[in-house]
Parts: sequence; structure tokens; C-alpha cells
Amino acid sequence: MKTAVWLYFFSFVALFDLHAQYPMLTPFAISLGAAPSFIGLVMGMYSLTHLPGNLLAGYGVDRFGSRLFISASLTGAGVLLILQGRVTDPWQLLYIRSASGFVLAFLSPASMAMLARLARDHVHQGKLMAGNGLVHTVASVISPAAGAWLAAAVGFNTAFTVLGWILLFTGVISLGFIREPAKLPMDSSGKPAIRESGDAASDAAGGTDRHLREPAQEETGAPKPFPWIVFILPLALSCAQGILSFELPLRARNASEVMTVGLLFSVISLGSLATLGLLFLNRYLPYSRIIGGLALEACAYYALAGGWPLPLTAILFFLGMAKGVLFPAMTSFLLQLSGTSRYGRTFSFLSIALSIGSFIGPVAAGAFRDRISPFFLAFLALMAAMVLLFPRQTYQEGWNNRPAVPHM
Repeated sequence: MKTAVWLYFFSFVALFDLHAQYPMLTPFAISLGAAPSFIGLVMGMYSLTHLPGNLLAGYGVDRFGSRLFISASLTGAGVLLILQGRVTDPWQLLYIRSASGFVLAFLSPASMAMLARLARDHVHQGKLMAGNGLVHTVASVISPAAGAWLAAAVGFNTAFTVLGWILLFTGVISLGFIREPAKLPMDSSGKPAIRESGDAASDAAGGTDRHLREPAQEETGAPKPFPWIVFILPLALSCAQGILSFELPLRARNASEVMTVGLLFSVISLGSLATLGLLFLNRYLPYSRIIGGLALEACAYYALAGGWPLPLTAILFFLGMAKGVLFPAMTSFLLQLSGTSRYGRTFSFLSIALSIGSFIGPVAAGAFRDRISPFFLAFLALMAAMVLLFPRQTYQEGWNNRPAVPHM
């Protein structure tokens, strides 16, 4: 359990540093003379370079363990962030952000894999993952405001340097506090044998959905083709998030406005925290939650694009509430559809879809913002996902004790 606590701590520090940069990066790039289209490229390249990192991490973590990857990722990101505080032109910023995207791509897969290996059974695994989600949310609530305050107090360059040294120090000390868990015995198929929980309904207490059953229900029937269209959901969500992360900081023209932007990002995270705490939502079909969340988030972006006479904080809070519904539902939806035989491939493609969407969003916003509101582009992306995810029978299989047939 000590290892899990340390993992949460190191993940919190990494996410704190990452989210603290949100309100700073765009005005910092503007101060270097970057045009909006170039800023979109800088933000997009960070996500694009995640792709090779995610692919390499999946293979490397399985073979060599998580400990060295966690330490190297934190240390490398810290060094790059220190260098980011010394850049003098936009192209240098592009190179460093691209390298940072690759280095940090190893952190999340390594941490999640170690948490999964620490689990005693599937109930415990669910609790560990729920704790990881809580750490992510808390970090995203406080770090944008903290980063904006730091930038206003000491300037962009010093703020990046301070955050970089924190990451570097954390990466070095992580080697002394993280220990690889003992390897689980292998079953007859050569896969790690995780003990099953006695009561699947208790999974809800650990953040998993109580109606999602384990592979015993997946052993009957011929495999069905996996509905690949579902990956339009993470692509659209990350595209919209990338647009928001690009467009919102452009409102900052001076140090006091940077602080305001940081608080606005924290309002979004507070909205997410509000709906993440509604555990009764886990009782409902993930597909239904996804459609409801998409509709709410699309309305929020349409309100931003159309300049509705509503307080900006209220719109952003509702947008955050939609995210708090969508992301847990998306994870449950993919687990429901994939079956345990393809968890690794499913989450690998999930990471790829998220990275591609995070690249497309800011690049498109920077390229078209003079002709159309970037928020309207986010609205179109979400509505396209809703249309393409039209109801299908397969979206209900494996839910509410229905026997599920695994997908190929």
C-alpha cells in the first residue's frame, strides 16, 4: 500500500506541473512573438509526440517494469521544463514541447500498470484506479490557479524553472520510494492470474460499475467484431479539450488576466469533481451516460461560441460537469465492449485516439479562429461523435447481468 501512496504522490506532482502550465503557455508564447496558428501547432505537437511514447511504453513497461520509466519520465520532463524557462523564440518552444510530449507519454502507462499489479483482486484494483482518478481531479482543480499565481508573481520564465526543478527532484527521489510489486503467478494461458472478488456488486465502492461483470459471462458465443467507431468518442472529447486549452488562455493580456484564466480552468475541474462524486450514476448504462454528457458538453461549447448572456464561470462549470460524466462512462463503455481478452489493445487505441484529438484541436483552432469560433468547431466535433454513436444492440451487451460475447 505504501507504493500506491507514493505513486499517487508522484502522479499528483506531475499532473500539478502539467496543469499549472495551462494558463501560462499561450501568453508566454505570445510574449515570444508566436502567432495564434503557431501556438496551436506548439500545443498540438505536444500531443502528437505522445503517440510513439505510448506505443513504446506499452512494450517497455511489460518487459522491464514501471519503476525506471516513472523516474526517467519525471526527471526528463523536469529538465525540459527548466530549459523551457530559457527559450527566446517560438521555434525553441516548439522543439522543447515536442520532446516533453514524448518523455511524459511513459508516465501514465507505467503508473497505471504498477497500480494494476499492486491489486489483490478486482475489487482492490477498482479502488486503486478510483484513487488515481481522484488524484487527477484534485490536481486539476488547484494547479491552474497556482500556476497562474506563480506566473503573476515571478514571471513566466522563473515559473517554468521552479516547476521544472520540482519535477526533476521528484523524479530523482522516486527511485528510493517506488518498488516493483512481486510478479503474479501465471495461469494456463500465460497471463497473470488475478484473484476474482467475491462480490462483483462491491466494485461500485471502488469506482467500477456494479453491473459490469467479469469474463465468466464472456465465455459463451462466437467473438463479434469490435465496434471501432466508438473511438470517435475519445477523439472528439480530446479535440474539444484541446480547443478549450488553446482558446481560453488567449483571453489573458496581462499578469492579472493570467490569474483569472487559471481560476477559470479550476472552475472546470470543480464541475468535474461535482459529477464524479455522484456515484449513483454508475448504475446507469454507460452508453446512456455518454449521450447525456455529450449533449451537455456540446450545449456548453455552443453557448461559448454564440456568446450566450450567461456568466462564463457558469458555462465552464457545466462543461466540467459534462466531463465528469463522460470520462468515467467512456472507460466503463470500453471495458464493457472489449472483454478482458483485449484490455491492453483497447486502452492502447484509447491513448492514440486521445493524442490525435489533442493534436487536431489546437491546430484547427489556431488555423481557423479568424474565420469561425474555435468553440463552434468543438461543438461540431461533439455533435459528430453523438451522431456516429447511434444506438446499437451491442452497446447494451454485458450490462445488467446480460451475457456478453467478447469482441474481436
